Amino acid sequence: MSTLSTLTPPRRRWWRFPVELWWESLPLRVILSVFGASVLVLVLGGFLLMRQASTGVMEAKRESVTSETRQALDSAQQQLNSADLTGDPNPDKKLTELALRFANRSGGSDQYDVIIVSGGQTITAGVVSPASIPDNLRSQVDISEDLLMTPTQVVYRDDTVPVAGIAVGSGLTIPGTGRYEMYFVFPLTQQIKILNVLQTAVISTGAVLVLLLTFIAALVARQVVVPIRAARRAAESLASGNLDDRMKVRGRDDIARLAASMNYMASELQKQITQLEDLSRVQHRFVSDVSHELRTPLTTVRMAAEVLYEGRDEFDPVSARSTELLQAELDRFEALLTDLLEISRFDAGVAVLAVSEVDLRDVVARVVAATAQLAESSGCEVRVQAPEPGIAEVDDRRIERILRNLLVNAIEHGEGRPIDVMVEADGHAVAIAVRDHGVGFEAGQATQVFHRFWRADPARARAVGGTGLGLAIAMEDANLHKGWLTAWGRPGMGAQFRLTVPRASGGVVESSPLPLVPRDLVIPPLPVEEGIVQTPPLEPVDSPTTEADRTDQPPISPTHSDAAGATR
Repeated sequence: MSTLSTLTPPRRRWWRFPVELWWESLPLRVILSVFGASVLVLVLGGFLLMRQASTGVMEAKRESVTSETRQALDSAQQQLNSADLTGDPNPDKKLTELALRFANRSGGSDQYDVIIVSGGQTITAGVVSPASIPDNLRSQVDISEDLLMTPTQVVYRDDTVPVAGIAVGSGLTIPGTGRYEMYFVFPLTQQIKILNVLQTAVISTGAVLVLLLTFIAALVARQVVVPIRAARRAAESLASGNLDDRMKVRGRDDIARLAASMNYMASELQKQITQLEDLSRVQHRFVSDVSHELRTPLTTVRMAAEVLYEGRDEFDPVSARSTELLQAELDRFEALLTDLLEISRFDAGVAVLAVSEVDLRDVVARVVAATAQLAESSGCEVRVQAPEPGIAEVDDRRIERILRNLLVNAIEHGEGRPIDVMVEADGHAVAIAVRDHGVGFEAGQATQVFHRFWRADPARARAVGGTGLGLAIAMEDANLHKGWLTAWGRPGMGAQFRLTVPRASGGVVESSPLPLVPRDLVIPPLPVEEGIVQTPPLEPVDSPTTEADRTDQPPISPTHSDAAGATR
């Protein structure tokens, strides 16, 4: 299960796309922020407006209902007091006429229906059902003389959909007959229509305002973002080497000042880069010219030195030793001139590859054989691990020079301990690693070791007289193959240099068959104890690895003015 989960690529979570889109687009953030804020403000404003409007409409309706009901009750009581119903066997007839009279008199915004209750008998005038009167209102009117009001649902006898309304009730007294309950039912149909119209107006107005505000935010964001994007494109163009590109300056606002500042910065950068390029060309020309000019006197001096060296047996011991030292230093001086000429070719961009299909194991074998005497004198054992062919289209002369520099460097700093040379290949690349167990270097010096004439300890005596340009030339050769040349080291734990080149000429290296951290520093799994396999993390046993140790990324190619490469 763990193997399958490791090989299966993780699924992209759905919420990452909108989050990435949010952080990648400034106009989108501005527009959505304005849209969200506008919706929130309009919702709160519409809610408060509708609440105040509803409160105002209902308060006005209650005042109108109270006034209308009180007038109707007073008028009804006066009519009943003036009528002589003593001994009338059918007072309900008079009450029905009274209810119809008041129901017909209602109209306009205060239209209502009348219901009169006497004992278990109910007299209605209109289309309202007695079920419109709440039970709590009946119970309170039965024991109170005050005018009582309560919200209700107006139910019609023709099964029309019930509507919200107000029920008002009070008691009536008929002389010589008894007490009756009179109810007024006011439907709120008109008020509900008014509130619905107001709600529709608020929603439509809010939607239009949200759209307009969003559109305005988009215009503002465009006015701000377009110059920023232009500045970004100008900066990217400058970084790509197009130093003549400039931004258009329009107006005198902050954006225009930004464009003017960008143009001024571009002009200054162009001046500085032009000066540096001129200085670099002069420097490279000087190195090339000096190297070539020194060839002629060096040849003359070498001829004279060889004559003296061949006749050293006839000299006294001091003169003979001086002749030997002269010959050795001339060899070193000639090697330095050769390296300087090679560096000048790289700086001038005239170095080319002579590509052929080569098995890199053969190149390793030639280099190991050529340095066998040096390794033997230093007490180092060179062990080659090349289980499979490593065939690639390379310039074998340059690859041999890279490996010779790496192996000589390992012998010099290996402190007489064994040196491992590993060759491995995959479908896209071939890698060669040279591992020594000598003095090593600090983790932060992994790129400095390729600087020209750089040494980790200049005061340390060296057994081999190098020019200080070997690793610099090796890096240039690796870059010429579009390959990688990386270094790993720790003080007292040795170092490992890894060369990775593509199998096909002109190919791109995306990963290396060999790890950057030496394999001998990886902790193996612990033995099985009591049926439990304990497998610690595969981490080096040295100091904490840096991010460059964990990743398998190509090294940063050095500039010609500060090319990587030197002895440690």
